[in-house]
Amino acid sequence: MSEATPATQVRTGGRRVLDAVRTVVVGMDDALELALATILAGGHVLFEDVPGLGKTVAARSLASALGLDFRRLQCTPDMLPGDVTGSYVYAPATGTFEFRPGPIFTGLLLADEINRTTPKTQSAMLEAMAERQVTVEGTSFPLPSPFHVVATSNPIEFEGTYSLPEAQLDRFMVRLAVGYPSSDGEAEILARRVARRQEAAHVDPVLTAAELLELQALVERIHVDLDVAAYCVSLARATRGAQHVAVGASPRGSQALLLVSRALAALDGRDYVRPDDLKRAAIPTLAHRLTLTPQAWAQGISPEAVVRTVRDSVAVPPTVSARAAAPVGLG
Repeated sequence: MSEATPATQVRTGGRRVLDAVRTVVVGMDDALELALATILAGGHVLFEDVPGLGKTVAARSLASALGLDFRRLQCTPDMLPGDVTGSYVYAPATGTFEFRPGPIFTGLLLADEINRTTPKTQSAMLEAMAERQVTVEGTSFPLPSPFHVVATSNPIEFEGTYSLPEAQLDRFMVRLAVGYPSSDGEAEILARRVARRQEAAHVDPVLTAAELLELQALVERIHVDLDVAAYCVSLARATRGAQHVAVGASPRGSQALLLVSRALAALDGRDYVRPDDLKRAAIPTLAHRLTLTPQAWAQGISPEAVVRTVRDSVAVPPTVSARAAAPVGLG
């Protein structure tokens, strides 16, 4: 890396990744930038939307551009926890049981259609996502570094899906919706498919795993002013007393909001976080952590709508000089 500010270096590396992914993925600029910010913040990403919108292609392309080892796990109702973490297998040559690592031992695990497998198997990922290790029959095995999970899921109304446990949802730093592309975007998807004359689309690596770790360390140096940190806490706490909410965002939610906002600031070339960064990250980081009342579901009120109301109603703190103030040790 050249001699430059942390944010400049993160922006340069991040733009290289996003430019590479956009050669394959069309019409997902905002979701891709939020997903990259989440990985730079050290977190895991959940894409939730209807089938056929390119969620899997986006995840695979992001992994390739980041230069990470990549494994794809197609989740099915008959999948067992050992199919994710690995298990002990008898080795006739030695007469002993040897541990055979599962697909989770990789740099980036794509858990495709994660809510089509049972909650028990979904929960097998909890320790890995929180502690970067798995424990099998009392023995803990560390996962590679960096390690990230990018999962896709279909709306719960779809046939054959299970609800993700609240504890697992809380381990995803963000939940992102892709949405349908515009008419021009959909036409561009078709044109690119015809031009490459094959189904598969390939993205070349633009970073290495070591460079990604360096960028993540640089994000940790982005300044957070005391007033901005207080605003972050206010947003999270406001969800706990919001109308239609049974359980609000936990302190893990406020931390996720701050960490993603810090990475977004770096991708924008700034060495400090602004309230606008928190506003942009609020729905992706907080909405999936809310449990709404039964009355809210009956009225068709979504967690995203609740967070949007909170975001628009919580007062922004007075503008301060983020560069001059002493940084707070959050993260």
